[in-house]
Amino acid sequence: MTQSLAHPNSPDLTLHALSTDFLNRYAEALMLIELFASDPSVIADLEAWRPVTYRQHCAGSCLRCAASALAGYDALDFMSRGAFESLCSAMDRLIDTVILTLREITDPNEALPIIAVAAEAFRSLLTRATAFINSGGDRHEAVYNRVDLQQAIDRFMAG
Repeated sequence: MTQSLAHPNSPDLTLHALSTDFLNRYAEALMLIELFASDPSVIADLEAWRPVTYRQHCAGSCLRCAASALAGYDALDFMSRGAFESLCSAMDRLIDTVILTLREITDPNEALPIIAVAAEAFRSLLTRATAFINSGGDRHEAVYNRVDLQQAIDRFMAG
């Protein structure tokens, strides 16, 4: 979803809102991770999942708002884009880690604690990414605590 927003400092300048459509890719990956325990065949779909940047997503999107969403993203300052891209990279790494771990599991019941920890960490990251987009690119909404993420990954790997 995007919309044009009037810039608060200049009524003549219009900013373009960002689009949460990009995050659907991550929501799909989370759904597949959670389905693994009941249907291990979803590992094939997970393995086919590939990271895509916000810019790549908008450039290849058929949505009518894609150009506006891309313009909004390009208008963000370097630090805001960097914070969001770092957050997306963390989600990409988490998905890769989950895939590698789930590949090794022969009994789907063994996956339950791994899925629970991974889903919790993933939801936290996805919530921050959604807040970033809904805030119009406030980098503070995208910042995540690397220590918390590492602790979640450590719990995930120990599970």
